[in-house]
Amino acid sequence: GEPPAWAPGPAQAAALLEEAADLLVLHRDFAAAVERCEAGCDSLGPGLGPGHERCLFLTSFAEVKCSLCVVGIQALAEMNRWREVLSWVLQYYQVPEHLPPKVLELCILLYSKVREPQVMLEVGSSWLREHANQSLPEYGALLELYLAQVLLPLGRFEGAEELVRGCAVDSEQRLAFLSTICESRRQSTQQEETRSAAEEQQDPATETVLGALSQKLLTMLALLRRALWSMSNHFYLLPYKKMLLATFLLYLVVVRLDPASPTSLPFIYKLVQLFRQAWAAVLSPIHRPPIRD
Repeated sequence: GEPPAWAPGPAQAAALLEEAADLLVLHRDFAAAVERCEAGCDSLGPGLGPGHERCLFLTSFAEVKCSLCVVGIQALAEMNRWREVLSWVLQYYQVPEHLPPKVLELCILLYSKVREPQVMLEVGSSWLREHANQSLPEYGALLELYLAQVLLPLGRFEGAEELVRGCAVDSEQRLAFLSTICESRRQSTQQEETRSAAEEQQDPATETVLGALSQKLLTMLALLRRALWSMSNHFYLLPYKKMLLATFLLYLVVVRLDPASPTSLPFIYKLVQLFRQAWAAVLSPIHRPPIRD
């Protein structure tokens, strides 16, 4: 009989697939590889509909289309355009339930690697709940991957248990999956308790440190108050240059010193003494204040 009407499509797409693979692997021209993949998928047309495409899943039509998408995903990831991957793939498969297992696997791994597993929540759930997909040989492995890379890292333990109980897997696999979910929940709870205990232990230590710093700060402020009081008694006698000297010394005390440093307090005390000595040295006998009994 005559070949199907769509036979030239896969042939042209296969040639584009070969070009895209060479561009990806040999030439590292990722943008050109994506263009060849898009041209190949477009040459295949919209397909024969979901039902027909499922019947022809192992034909050249479906295999070439899947391979084009795999190469395209890799090329987009190499260009750091991973955010476009899911929408790019769905434009050729319309709905998540029709994604080939290999394409779904790559998408889960990609978004898990970039720490965006929530992107695959709805897509993975829709694909795994589709009755037609549950008879595929890759189903069990994809369910395990979806649990490990998407649901459990996101803490969706109840959703994971509901999904496992509703999927068509044998009792042994179901028990293994439920055990994995239970263990993951236990580890998550333990980590949360450890984190809470660590935060509670940090609070008294923080209060102790703040108390010590507050005491040092109060001591430093008391010394500064004494220095300012001493300076304020004589400011009216200072000429302009001596006012600048006093301002500079005050700048050293307030701005340049670290209050938390253990060496700051003795230095401030010595600075006050030096200021008093300098005051006595620079003032002429005329400007010295009278000695009171």
